Amino acid sequence: MDRKKSARLFIQAQELMPGGVNSPVRAFRSVGGSPVFIKKAKGSHIFDVDGNEYIDYVLSWGPMLAGHAHPQVVKALKSAVENGTSYGAPTQLESELALRIMELYPSIKKVRMVSSGTEAAMSAIRVARGFTGRDKIIKFEGCYHGHADGLLVKAGSGGATFGVPDSKGVPESYARNTITVPFNDIDMFRKIVNEEWNSIACVIVEPVAGNIGCVLPAKGFLKTLREETARHGIVLIFDEVMTGFRVSLGGAQAAYGIVPDLTCLGKIIGGGLPVGAYGGRKDIMSVISPEGPVYQAGTLSGNPVAMTAGIETLKILSRKGVYEKLESRMEQLEKGLKDAARKAGVPAKFYRAGTMFCTYFTDSEVTDYETAKQSDTARFGRFFSGMLDRGIYLAPSQFEAGFISIAHSAADINRTIKVAYETMKTL
Repeated sequence: MDRKKSARLFIQAQELMPGGVNSPVRAFRSVGGSPVFIKKAKGSHIFDVDGNEYIDYVLSWGPMLAGHAHPQVVKALKSAVENGTSYGAPTQLESELALRIMELYPSIKKVRMVSSGTEAAMSAIRVARGFTGRDKIIKFEGCYHGHADGLLVKAGSGGATFGVPDSKGVPESYARNTITVPFNDIDMFRKIVNEEWNSIACVIVEPVAGNIGCVLPAKGFLKTLREETARHGIVLIFDEVMTGFRVSLGGAQAAYGIVPDLTCLGKIIGGGLPVGAYGGRKDIMSVISPEGPVYQAGTLSGNPVAMTAGIETLKILSRKGVYEKLESRMEQLEKGLKDAARKAGVPAKFYRAGTMFCTYFTDSEVTDYETAKQSDTARFGRFFSGMLDRGIYLAPSQFEAGFISIAHSAADINRTIKVAYETMKTL
């Protein structure tokens, strides 16, 4: 494929923005080459500035579950924009979207709209600290909850790590109250909770670790988190920015039968626009200003355009048969990619949770960040480039999940499987 215009635009962008991008993974550093500059998108396909067409499995990193530019969403957005794009004042739209979210997520009794997943996670942790009067938090290695200072923390191999910043510019004092435990390590989690419980405000977790690919929770892992946090008065936060509406219509909490105290949701509730939300138990949410002493605010929170897109998107996703269709497409893709790797003789492990998935180039099971890092990232880079050149757009990192939408057709899936086999044969 000719992508000369994208290459020229990237050269220009590097003079204007750090690394030429506004979010690091877009720079293609882990897979090589220059990023594709997108001009437009429709349904399951995206189109670059050179006129190339791709089947899209990134979907704006998850939220485009209804597909790009869904006619119902576009129509509603056009009408909303004509009424103004921001008021900084209450609207009925906020309550309408809140009610829809609460119907689908019964654990959420009150909700606060924000503008990003990062803001949702950051705010939920502040609320948990204000509610409990404790300072420390537990997160899990490989789980990403946005770029707030206290969440950019490393983990040591095989055990818990206390407060080592994973980014320059983060003071150790900010990260000192963050304890990181390996994902799926039930014994280590129990040990830390039993030792530190009276200083731990919350446990925050991606119920399916989607920022190291797609790592599924081990049997009993989420149940243990729920039991131990309840026993010690610790707030359990499910970060469903990625898994919300993706693992099931009711998120991972519905799929795995766990009721968290707080839930974070992301751009999918705004139809892909800049939106986030956090919500949960009434007694916890009632500590938020102006009702309580924990301050959090935002001029664009509950933005009318974003609320409109979210309402229409959730209407679409709530229709009868939508998730049955998605499950059928996902099963087709799973079987096809597994067969492609087997026929091509390439060691690979495929995991999925609902409509999110990942293929790791390894012959070992992936259960946490350490085992994910054993994957052959160089082989993934070649696979990514081969798929891109054949019209399939995947996330440019071995450690990112892929996604499908209701717009992905059987023909899209069949084409993807065929191209995957062709590409794997070259690896």
